[in-house]
Amino acid sequence: MKLISIVVATSLALAYPSFAADPISAKSESAVHADIEWRKDNDVDAAFAFAKANNKPLFLYWGAVWCPPCNQVKATIFNRADFIDKSRHFVPVYLDGDSPGAQKLAARFKVRGYPTMILFKPDGSEITRLPGEVDAERYVQVLTRAMSASLSVSDTLKLALAGSKKLNVEDWSLLADYSWDDPEQKLISSKDLASSLLRLSDACPDKASATRLYLKALVLSASVKPVESAPAIDKPQALAKVIKALSESRVARENIDLFTAAPGEVIVFLTAVNTEPRRKLSQTWNLALIKLADDTSLSKTDRLGAISGQIVIATLASARPELSLQKSVEKRVNQIERATTDSYERQSVVNAAAHALADADLLDASDVLLKAELSRSHSPYYFMSSLGANAKKRGDNSTALNWYEQAYNAAKGPATRLQWGVSYVNGIIELSPMDEARIEKTAQQVLAEVATTENAFFERNRTAMERMSKKIVEWSKDGKHQATLQKLRNQLDGICSKLPANDSQRTSCMSLMQKS
Repeated sequence: MKLISIVVATSLALAYPSFAADPISAKSESAVHADIEWRKDNDVDAAFAFAKANNKPLFLYWGAVWCPPCNQVKATIFNRADFIDKSRHFVPVYLDGDSPGAQKLAARFKVRGYPTMILFKPDGSEITRLPGEVDAERYVQVLTRAMSASLSVSDTLKLALAGSKKLNVEDWSLLADYSWDDPEQKLISSKDLASSLLRLSDACPDKASATRLYLKALVLSASVKPVESAPAIDKPQALAKVIKALSESRVARENIDLFTAAPGEVIVFLTAVNTEPRRKLSQTWNLALIKLADDTSLSKTDRLGAISGQIVIATLASARPELSLQKSVEKRVNQIERATTDSYERQSVVNAAAHALADADLLDASDVLLKAELSRSHSPYYFMSSLGANAKKRGDNSTALNWYEQAYNAAKGPATRLQWGVSYVNGIIELSPMDEARIEKTAQQVLAEVATTENAFFERNRTAMERMSKKIVEWSKDGKHQATLQKLRNQLDGICSKLPANDSQRTSCMSLMQKS
C-alpha cells in the first residue's frame, strides 16, 4: 500500500493540529481482550461442549477487523469491567470472518452482518441476538437479563403473540431489545416484521418496551419499498407518539439508535411536504438530535450519528445544507474526532465523521480526514473505499476507481479480500463499463483468489460472489462482452469442478454467471 507522502501528511497536520499532536492508542487484539478468555473458531465445538458440561451459557461474537461497528463494540463494550466480569459466567467465543472455517461456521449459526452477537443456552439453543447498536450500558443490561432469562426470545415471542399474561417486564424488555434488524434472524419473516412489532407494542404492558417496539415498527414501515406495501399505521397517532418520545430526553436517549437510523424516511412517511405537521416534526426531531449530539455520556459514534441525522432533516427542506449548518457540522465533527485516541474507537468514529462531512457536502474536509487516517488505521483499505465513494459523489469516476483499486490491493484476509475485490469489479462495471480489459483482468484475479479460498461459497463469501455474478451477467446482456463472460465462466467451471459432488458449495458455485 502506498502511504501518504510526507508533504501531504505535513499539510494535514497543519490543517488539523490534532493529527500531529494526539497519540493514538494502538493495541493488538490479544492485548485489548486479555481479560476475556475467548475461544476461537478452531475451538467452537469444544466451546459448546464445555458450556454444556459446565452448565454455562455461550456468547458468540461474529465480526471483522475492519468493521467500524465491530471496533465500536471492542472500544466501548468488551473493555468494560462489568462486561469482563459477566464473561466469567459464560463461555465467550470470538469468530473472525477471515479466520479459517469462519464462513462455514457463519452459515451454521446463521450470522452474516458484522457484528452479530448471540447468547446461547448451555444446551446450544439460541436465547437472543444482542443489539450491537445500543449504548454500552444498555447492552450490558440486556446481556444480564438474557443470562438470567428462563425463556428464549423465540419462546417469549410465541407467548406474547398468543396474548399470554405470564410475561414479566424483563421478558418484554428482551423482545424490545432483540436484534430485529438482523437479516438472518428467523423469528419473524421480513414481510411480517413491522406488523408483528406493532402487535407486540400494543400488547406490551411496559411503557418503555412498548415505545421501543413501536418505534422499531415505524422505522421498518417507513423504509419499506414500495411504501404502499407498508403495514397500515394510524399516521396522526404515530406523529403524536414520535413527537412525545422525542420531547422526552430520557426516551430519546434510550432510543438514539432508532432516532438516528432513518429520520428522513420516517418524517416523509408520516407527513406531507410543506405542511405544519412536517415543520413541527422536523423541528422537534432536530432539537432532540442537537441535545443528543452534545450528550458526552453517549459514545462519540452515537453523537456523530445524531449530527448526521440533523443533516438529513435539513436536506428535506433544501437540496444543499446551509452554510451555517455546514460550519456547525465541521466544528462539532472535528471536536469529536480530535478527542478520540483509542485505535479501535477511531475506526468507528472516523468512519462516522467522514460520512457526516460528506453528507453535509463537505467532501474536501471528509477527504482530509480520511487521508490522514490511512497511516493510522489498522485497516486503511476501509477508508480508501470511502475516499472512492467521495470521488464518485463528485463525478470523478477515474479517481474513484483508483481508490477502489488501492483498497482491494491493500485488503487483508480471504473473506475481506473477496468482498473488496467484488466491490472493485462492480465499481468498474458501473463507472467504466467500456473498460473491458480492466473488468476481465480484475474479475479473473478475484476468481483466482476464490480458487484457493477455503469455504469460498459459504455465507458472506457466497453473497459477494452472487453480487459480482449478477453484475457481470447484466453487463454482458444483449450479446455484449460475450468473450469475456465465457472466459470467466470457464475459469469458474474449473473452480466448481474441484469441489466434492456432495458439497453444497458446488451447487452455489455452478449457479453463478448464468443467465437469469
